[in-house]
Parts: sequence; structure tokens; C-alpha cells
Amino acid sequence: MAVAGFSGIHHIALNVRDLDASVRWYSAILDFSPLFRWDTDSFDRQLMRHPSGVVIGLTTHKHADAGAEFSEHRTGLDHLAFAVRTRAELEAWASRLTGAGVAHSGITVTPPMGFTLIAFRDPDNIQLEMYLAENAPDR
Repeated sequence: MAVAGFSGIHHIALNVRDLDASVRWYSAILDFSPLFRWDTDSFDRQLMRHPSGVVIGLTTHKHADAGAEFSEHRTGLDHLAFAVRTRAELEAWASRLTGAGVAHSGITVTPPMGFTLIAFRDPDNIQLEMYLAENAPDR
């Protein structure tokens, strides 16, 4: 019998209110490039790929409550963290976000874990992070 495993995350889909504005923001701020558009009777979605290989689907639903503001306090997504390899990359992100006018936390260390990150929000208030886990435990 085959082992039921998986090799990673294939993609994540984020619900947004203004698809075109979000596509522009994720392109300009995070270097995602459009792959292809997928529109249905119930949603419009733009799949985007980052040079790292990460794929996101920015989605606008055609539903009565689709315009409700994001809240990490409700069931569902809390935040999305992108991995960086070095402190220098994290510092470069802090400069890039500041230069682009994106409000962010600055480089912070999360006690008691000791992980280092920058938290910021996309146009729909979804919290994103650039995350350096250089002190992450092996388990």
C-alpha cells in the first residue's frame, strides 16, 4: 500500500474585494506574475506565480457577503508567511516595503520562539509576513 504523504503546498487562494487592484499590488510589492485567469459563474480568479515557485490564486467571489472585510479573528485564514533565508533578505524587505509606502511592523523577534519577521497587510487587510526561521526547532 502506498504511503499517504504530500510534498508541500501547491497553492493558496486568497479572497479579495478588488481583483485587478490586488493583482497590481501582489505584482508590484511581492513580484508575483500573472499565470492565467479563471472566471466562473461564482468567482473570478487570477492565478499568480512568484519566482520562488509559490502560487497564489487571488479570488473575487460573486456572493452577497464577498465584500466583507477580512478578519483573522474569524474561522479561516489567520495570516500567510513567506519564508526568507537570511537576515539580509529580511532587511531588504523592510526597505522595499518602506519604499513602496506599505506600513509594516519593522523587523521584530517573536518571543519566546525567537523567530524574526516583518508583518504587513495587503489591500484587503490580510496579514502577510516575511519570516526568517533561522532558530526554528527541528521538529
